Amino acid sequence: MTKKLIFAGIATGLLASAAVPALANAQKNDGVAHSDSALTAAIGHERRNDDKARDVYRNPAQTLAFFQIKPTHTVAEYGPGGGWYTRILLPYLNTNGKYIAVNGNSDSINFSSRAREGRSKSWPERFPDAASKWTGVSADKITAFESDEVPEEMKGTIDRVVIFRSLHGMMNGARADSELQNLREILADDGMIGVVQHRANDDAPYAMSKGTKGYLKQSSVVALFELNGFELVDSSEINANPKDTKDYEKGVWTLPPVLTNKDQDRAKYQAIGESDRMTLLFRKRP
Repeated sequence: MTKKLIFAGIATGLLASAAVPALANAQKNDGVAHSDSALTAAIGHERRNDDKARDVYRNPAQTLAFFQIKPTHTVAEYGPGGGWYTRILLPYLNTNGKYIAVNGNSDSINFSSRAREGRSKSWPERFPDAASKWTGVSADKITAFESDEVPEEMKGTIDRVVIFRSLHGMMNGARADSELQNLREILADDGMIGVVQHRANDDAPYAMSKGTKGYLKQSSVVALFELNGFELVDSSEINANPKDTKDYEKGVWTLPPVLTNKDQDRAKYQAIGESDRMTLLFRKRP
């Protein structure tokens, strides 16, 4: 059976039972707020004034502590997007560690227009200036690469990779395997990947858990990582939200901060808050 067929089995739930033992045996850890004053300062800085409303849902101090990130680490943030976590990680790591931004391989994406393609392919050149404006860190100290273009000398040196709420995008683009293989290659031998991802219910139908609605089953995510050379180290309920019913026609984007339905039932969705999320830590297997 080919790897592609195996992964198809994950998406339809055929491998969910194989993933359950690893998930069940993982030590549960709700995380402890990081006592590092540098992290506390980065989270509390005024540059994050517009971000802080999300802290109650995203729990950055506890999440980064759960990922065992140290200020001396080299940390790669996958798909930093608008920079919510960048505004914490980059200043925090700037003195004694190193922050690296990593985007997906643009050659594996089918673009709807040349403009979108050009914007994507120019991202490594544009990101340092954007991140510098967000954080005040000089652009010449910020590195950004696509996952398949990380320099050879950097491969095998990354202490942590963090992936925040973007696994469903890899799944929808049929590039989850290739992206995880690229990320595995840049990790140090004892390196780990921290994941926060919108979580579907274990009994959710395929249409609500395949990624197109933003949600994935936790068992399927564990199986995906195991297939690509990782083992589950720990799981946490830091970013859980039992109010999330996960049954929205327009998917997870119905909830804050996107609120796709705009003013329709706005108070209802704001009362729910952001999505229910799994928080997982994986180690690179030899």
